[in-house]
Amino acid sequence: MARGAVTCLIIFVVICGFLNVKGQKDIILLNEDNWTDMLKDEWMVEFYAPWCPACKGLQDTWRQFASWGLDMGIKVGQVDVTSSPGLSGRFMVTALPTIFHVLNGEFRQYKGSRDKESFMSFVVEKKWQQVEPVPYWKSPNSIQMSIVSTFFKLSQTLRLIHTKLMDDFGLPTWGSYLIFAIATIIMGALLGLVLVCLIDLIYPPKQTVVVSKEKKKAKESDDELGDEDIKDDLLDDAEGSDKDKNKSSPSSPNAKKRKPRRAD
Repeated sequence: MARGAVTCLIIFVVICGFLNVKGQKDIILLNEDNWTDMLKDEWMVEFYAPWCPACKGLQDTWRQFASWGLDMGIKVGQVDVTSSPGLSGRFMVTALPTIFHVLNGEFRQYKGSRDKESFMSFVVEKKWQQVEPVPYWKSPNSIQMSIVSTFFKLSQTLRLIHTKLMDDFGLPTWGSYLIFAIATIIMGALLGLVLVCLIDLIYPPKQTVVVSKEKKKAKESDDELGDEDIKDDLLDDAEGSDKDKNKSSPSSPNAKKRKPRRAD
């Protein structure tokens, strides 16, 4: 009897260990290189961080849920935002843990209860159909979110450089910020120079004709002479019109009176 009890206990422990290992293997770790795998098939993906207390509390439940993934016909994954900051920006993860349901390239954020039964009913009963998908302009596979992802990765790189300057080289915080400020100014100046050169190549400036001072003076003198000629012409026209009036009007003192003819 004792041996039978021990044997049953050993078998039970082995089965539990097997199920635990199986659950761990069923969780697919996603990162910057293989995140596009979730665009195929149906997925439930958790975004977490090792330092997050809520993520630690959800870990065992998520493993149990992942062990049922094959039976439900879905894949269960995890994304560590500390090692894949670009994905946290691509999915606009603002709180941890964050869970997404993915099917046919459509992303829906899960906001229900965080227990195994709720996860399973969300998938099996297709409750995800009641959730509005992420709009196109925020879709993780769109171009704009790819740009956001690049900025997140750049910020993480700058943060690592900042930490390295303080820890390895012993620089104070203000010294590190000063280096970043100078580098930003230099990079901005170089980028502005490159943009100006590109604009000049695409839209070359028009050649301006330089007029010499002598030509300007000659032109001004010609204009003055032209104005005087116009004034003289106007005066001549005025005098001519006055003479015509004097000739035509009989009451003018300068007009000669005609002598009356004698009667025959």
